[in-house]
Amino acid sequence: MISNQPSPDTGLALALLSAISDATRDPMGGVTREGYGPGEQRAHDIVRAVAEREGLRARVDPAGNLYMTLPGADPSAKRLVIGSHLDSVRQGGDYDGAAGVAAGLAVAVGLRKAGFLPGRDIEVMAIRSEEGGAWFPTPFPGSRAALGLMQPDALATCRMDGTLTLEEAMRQSGFDPDWCRSGQRELGPDNVQAYVELHIEQGLVLEEEDRPVGIVFGLPGNRRHRFARVVGEYNHSGTTPRRHRRDAVLAAAELAYRLEQSWIRLEAAGHDLVVTFCVFETGPQAAFGKVPGEVAFKLDVRSGQQAALDALYRDLHALVAEIEAQRDVRFELGAEQAREPVPMDPTIVEALAQAATDAAVPFRRMASGGGHDAQSFVAAGIPAGMLFVRSQNGSHNPDEAMRPEDFEAACRVLMTWTVGAAGR
Repeated sequence: MISNQPSPDTGLALALLSAISDATRDPMGGVTREGYGPGEQRAHDIVRAVAEREGLRARVDPAGNLYMTLPGADPSAKRLVIGSHLDSVRQGGDYDGAAGVAAGLAVAVGLRKAGFLPGRDIEVMAIRSEEGGAWFPTPFPGSRAALGLMQPDALATCRMDGTLTLEEAMRQSGFDPDWCRSGQRELGPDNVQAYVELHIEQGLVLEEEDRPVGIVFGLPGNRRHRFARVVGEYNHSGTTPRRHRRDAVLAAAELAYRLEQSWIRLEAAGHDLVVTFCVFETGPQAAFGKVPGEVAFKLDVRSGQQAALDALYRDLHALVAEIEAQRDVRFELGAEQAREPVPMDPTIVEALAQAATDAAVPFRRMASGGGHDAQSFVAAGIPAGMLFVRSQNGSHNPDEAMRPEDFEAACRVLMTWTVGAAGR
């Protein structure tokens, strides 16, 4: 354990979170910080002002990502990046994303106040537009742009409300989509030693186990069908006996129920996964007095273990064939979207675990249920890790909650890791 460990300035961080929330409050509840929009920009302005007031150097890259730097003894050494995002979903909560930026500042400012000179630059990064599904249907545009990974066609994707393309929104915000299109980058394996992201847990595992901190060993892969349907036959609900029915609702319901049984069995065998039928919709001909002849559905399966995804999908295809034969319906699953799980760097995972032990903070190793900007860093070849802070009431809703003492514990873990990784 490092003696005379500097303390993170969690008071500053919690005040910063409160200021960001107050400035981006949505009249309908919660907070709204739209990616490449005014809410996100207000948050960036507040964060930058605090960082500069506290003696950190601040700059913005052409994609709008904000970097706040505590200079190290060797400016040529690869830097440590601690980051997260400042956008939110519409009417979201106070802590998703923003807690990670505030934690990074708590560490950097705490080190500066303690007179600690790191061996390398420590850079706190506020990343643009992580909430891709809420604003633009392209994954992690801010971090991918910073790392030179943005595909040019991503710039043509339209905001979910249909108002602007990503390119137009970037230009309107004063940034340079041509820089993104060219593949230039701010960060890469040549100048970044490691990336660590702190985030609230978006579920209740830590709350149930009474642990303040989670150390993430992997981000989820998925297998998905966005445009699946069951086709049966519309018929008269009063005159069609059961043996002659091709009921699409019952077929879809049976698939959902029996796939949940597969999920339960796989969990009992030690697999970690989630299965969600996100949408069920009857077809346009559906009406009272009719046997339903069509159901559209969307299926989202996620796991940090590829074996779990594959096992669930073996059951899915077997069940589809069985239900088709028994109920005389036809399943059309449509195109499958798939992404493999993303492991965190094992060395960083172990170092974070040791930091938690040294800081006397109880923790749990766990997979993440959602995607995060850390995935972009892994894709760029940069070692990455994540810390979760216990939270209450889930995420992506106005009722997000995070106890100050849990946040302080997570910041102490982050501080301990940073001091060890930065050197002197």
